[in-house]
Amino acid sequence: MPYVLLALGILFALAAANAHSPRRDIVLLVPSFFCGWLTIEMAPHVLALWAVATTLTAVFGGLDGWAGWLGLVLAVAGMAGLAATIFATRRTVVTLRDCGAPLDLDPEDAPRYPLAHLVVPPLCLIPRRGVRVERNIVYREDGRLRLKVDVYRPDGEGRLRPGLMQIHGGGWVIGDKREQGLPLLNHMAVQGWVGFNVNYRLSPRATWPEHLIDLKYFIAWYRQHAEEYGADPDFLCVTGGSAGGHLTAMVALTANLPEFQPGFEDVDTTVRGAVPFYGVYNFFEAGPWPRPMGSTHLLERMVIKQPFAANPEVYAKASPVTYIREDVPPFFVVHGSRDSLIPVAEAHRFVEQLRDVSAAPVIYAEMKGAQHAFDVFPSYRTARVIEAVERYLTGLHRQETGTGVPGEIVRSLGGRSVG
Repeated sequence: MPYVLLALGILFALAAANAHSPRRDIVLLVPSFFCGWLTIEMAPHVLALWAVATTLTAVFGGLDGWAGWLGLVLAVAGMAGLAATIFATRRTVVTLRDCGAPLDLDPEDAPRYPLAHLVVPPLCLIPRRGVRVERNIVYREDGRLRLKVDVYRPDGEGRLRPGLMQIHGGGWVIGDKREQGLPLLNHMAVQGWVGFNVNYRLSPRATWPEHLIDLKYFIAWYRQHAEEYGADPDFLCVTGGSAGGHLTAMVALTANLPEFQPGFEDVDTTVRGAVPFYGVYNFFEAGPWPRPMGSTHLLERMVIKQPFAANPEVYAKASPVTYIREDVPPFFVVHGSRDSLIPVAEAHRFVEQLRDVSAAPVIYAEMKGAQHAFDVFPSYRTARVIEAVERYLTGLHRQETGTGVPGEIVRSLGGRSVG
């Protein structure tokens, strides 16, 4: 048993160290991410499991030798590191940052920066009231192709509500509407929004830009059918994480470009606002990676399916940064500071480039200590970022329409109305 306790101690210490400093080399990238992701975002559960395992091993003879005592020291050190992660998570606010430096926003700036009031301790999620979910609605049918969407909307009738399009991630090759964005869509429905969780074709069967074309088809469908689900056909925002963050940015930045709307070029595919989570925004320049993202096996062989070296212009046309211009919609970019799959520097340079050109507000929120895909779990950190996204989008809706969201819950914070 002493050597069992020693093995546990080494495992716990390494896991805690990886959570604080994940590995980014090619061999350990994926296992380091998954280990750090689970350790950080499920830290309370992991800590309880570690404590029980250490205690039981010690009670049943784990301390009968030097190996056991060394294992106990390492296990306690690992648990202390994990406890520090929990403490930091519960203290974290949604920090607005200007390419790495905190933004000092005054409440008087709120008309230009709808999220200015978020530099406050975050609130817990509002308890759910009635939310209706209608699943597997076909929004595109072409031969054997049937693409579906799930709709999340509040109970009750009334005037039309703003819509939110959710795009799942998964490296353009996996993922499904049933797996991602659910805490956000439920919360947005509670606050009066209508959420649309959209599926699209995946690689390697699909070849870029078919993923984006499918999402443009959804917007065309939304224009025609939004009112059937209580949504305003003229007010749609878009969000998504990872590959969904890349696609979110592409949807927002390529509105009405005919090459991405074959056969429906005249449909208005503009959106009112975009909230990409931990996305990739540049395939053709190295930046935070030692080589461009476009030169990876994933994109060259499975997604875009063209050699990067011979076709750099193709990868540029698949990159959101290529389409930055003055008249793009407002952006709220979200990224975790410990993201080991897409380094936070990728978000920094995208936000910087957006702010250099865009006439609309560009807000950036950096989640301290967060890994990639941190919002998949319904954790305390997820509650914070969902609260921030909802306040941002609700503020954007009020700013652009002059009215509140129907059924919105108005909260009071320090005597000031929030929501």
